[in-house]
Order: sequence, then structure tokens, then C-alpha cells
Amino acid sequence: MARIAVIGSAARDEVVQLTTPLRAGAHLNGKGLGTRLGGGGANTAVALAAAGHHVTLLSAVGQDSAGDALLRELGEAGVDTSQILKLSCATTHSLVLVDSKGERTVVNVTRCEEAEPPLRLLTLAADAVYVRSRRRDLAPLLARKAEAALVVAHVPPVDPGSRPAQVLVASASDLDEALTCDPLPLGRRVAGKWLRWIVMTASAAGATATSEMDLFDVPAETVSAVDTTGAGDAFAAGLVHALVSGAAMRDAMRLAVRFGTEATLWRSSFLPPEAVRRLLQ
Repeated sequence: MARIAVIGSAARDEVVQLTTPLRAGAHLNGKGLGTRLGGGGANTAVALAAAGHHVTLLSAVGQDSAGDALLRELGEAGVDTSQILKLSCATTHSLVLVDSKGERTVVNVTRCEEAEPPLRLLTLAADAVYVRSRRRDLAPLLARKAEAALVVAHVPPVDPGSRPAQVLVASASDLDEALTCDPLPLGRRVAGKWLRWIVMTASAAGATATSEMDLFDVPAETVSAVDTTGAGDAFAAGLVHALVSGAAMRDAMRLAVRFGTEATLWRSSFLPPEAVRRLLQ
């Protein structure tokens, strides 16, 4: 079991199943499916906790019933919530639109985020840190943690030196095509001297890992997706779990793709714990 700190959001996702295709300027029909636990940080934390690690989520929720519910649900899932702040604002709320092919569109309605970077990370014992946040003020903290721990960080942001990390994870859909064709220069610019690997995910096409000495693709299994929400977060959880367990990057990528693919088969924003345990058997 590893000690893993996760930096990212905890959100209440309001889900709408679209009965007509999503397109600009249209009047759409859909069915409300209620709300559920979401947020990139929370999704990854729940899966890592299910994999048997001690996971501490550094995040913020509002002083409202939605925030109380998120803290309770995260605690029940085995996530350490002691580093989640309660702020005098509304808890992060996202509208998730899911089309007939399972593809999701996320609209952030409200966002609850602390004003300053989480300096408490520096006093938190951690074997690994995973970052699922677009904050641009985390670099000094991550550089300090990278001296003694594995840091895996999602991009964007892509500002020079913004993510000191040994492993960067990016989605091709979040970046310009020119960056995805040759990701190593991007990785060097964003992570600096710490970079060992940059991982590029491409939904149903699988993922690619690139280092100074190696490059390989891991294809995804063809499945009929019902909800792609949180698939990238599940991928990250599989990757971090494998790496902290001592796996080589090629094997870690295979597990990460399995996690991400499995997540698309569930009507959930996070990979359910029972699915995580089955994948790791």
C-alpha cells in the first residue's frame, strides 16, 4: 500500500442523458438521471483507494449540503478527507451531458477552489502525488515533492515549468494537434528536468507513452461505451497504481488502458470500487 496525495476537484455532477445528438444551436431533448459524486480529483482518489492505497485528497467543498454529502461519500469510499477544506462558497457543480454513444460533455456551473496553493502538501507524507488541476501556481510545491516522491501530473496547463513531474498525462482532445504529434518537446517545456515520460491518451485509440529512449502505443479494447465520464481519471488511477506498485511503464500503461476502458461501461463519473478490485484480481 502506498501513500498517495491527489490534488484536484470534488464535484456534484448533475447528469442528463441526451435523447437527441448534441449539436450547436439545436433544441435538445434529454432525461435527467440525478446527481452523483464527480470531479477529477475525487474520481481518481476513489479508484486508488479501492486499489488498496492510503489516498488523501487535497481539495475544497462549500459549506453546504452538497459539500457535506461529498465528504461523506468520499469517506465511505475509503478516501482520507482530512485535507479537504470547507469554504464559504457553493460546492463545485457540473452539468454532464451524455449522448447516445456514451460521449460526455461537461459544463462547469460553479467551482469551489481555494485561493492559495495547498501548502499543506509539503507536510503530507506521500510516496506519490497525482495532480488533476489546471492551477498555475503549483510548480514550487510539486518541485519540492518530486525530490522524494513520484509526481504524476495532468496537462494542461502547458506553461513552461508549470508541472515539475516525472510523468505527464495529457488527453489529445485537450491539446493542439501539433503538440500531440510530437509530445516530448511539450513534456520537456512543462516538466523541465524532472520529466521521464509523457503519456498521451486518445479515447478509443488507446494511449502512447514517450520518453527520451522509448515510444510505444497501447491500444484500447473495442467496447460499447455507455458513459465516458471519468474515463481519463480511471486511466490515471490505473497508471499511478501500477507505477507505485513497481511496474514498468509498458505494463503500467496496459493496466491504465484497462481501467479507462472499463470506466466507459458504467453509468458513473468514477470507476466503481468493485470494478477496480475485479481488474486487479
